[in-house]
Amino acid sequence: MRTALITVAHGRHEHWRRQRRALAGSPGAEQHVLVALEDAGLPRDAADPPLHVVDLEADPARLPLARARNLGAEAALARGAELLVFLDVDCIPGPGLAEGYSRAAAAPASRGRLLCGPVTYLEPPGPGGYDLSGLDALDRPHPARPAPRRGEVRLGGSHELFWSLSFAVDARTWRRIGGFDEDYAGYGGEDTDFGQRARRAGVELAWVGDARAYHQHHPVEDPPVGHLEDILRNGALFAERWGWWPMRGWLEEFERRGLVEGDGAGGYRRRTA
Repeated sequence: MRTALITVAHGRHEHWRRQRRALAGSPGAEQHVLVALEDAGLPRDAADPPLHVVDLEADPARLPLARARNLGAEAALARGAELLVFLDVDCIPGPGLAEGYSRAAAAPASRGRLLCGPVTYLEPPGPGGYDLSGLDALDRPHPARPAPRRGEVRLGGSHELFWSLSFAVDARTWRRIGGFDEDYAGYGGEDTDFGQRARRAGVELAWVGDARAYHQHHPVEDPPVGHLEDILRNGALFAERWGWWPMRGWLEEFERRGLVEGDGAGGYRRRTA
């Protein structure tokens, strides 16, 4: 299958460089689409796979991630892609990631499914950075999601487990799902919504053991208080769409800290007193 990788980025320039270096030695992708969100300074090298850049003006305080992913898909499809592989800018692809997704997309048992690969969260790199040739030795996929062995594809699972760090979908299934809901903007909710859109469209999951990725370390805020307004807005939008609130762990911690309160209808709002 003609395969395109799609990465959305704002900042994280060194993470992006490592991703590109890893892809240079990993066959299987004919093109790489970078959607640069308000970031003209992202490196734009000429290495393989060939890079196509889509620049998107955006408010850095509320990045339109759903819109960016849809634009990346549109650009890849217009250039002949049959399989779309979305890879977060923080992720280094393991050897054979694109080929693993392509094999799963073509296999009768997993064809037409929403394909997800195991992701390992890496510790901070040493002074010399990450050794891209030795990442397999650090392979410890996130325990909250299925992590089949290499060579194995595990079918099914809750759509609530879908995440956008690393996933793939063929062109027909992408259109069947309808892409990401662009009413979401800023941090949180749009990927959980995409999983529910897949469920509504009758698209089941498949977890692909050969499509391994390694998430580079970066500082995080837990819970993400700096994104509180986005989480409340996107959470309310999700609840309107699907009847339940996502990101409950963060919202419950915000409530414990006195930052939000129940709105009397099963949802949350910023605490005013």
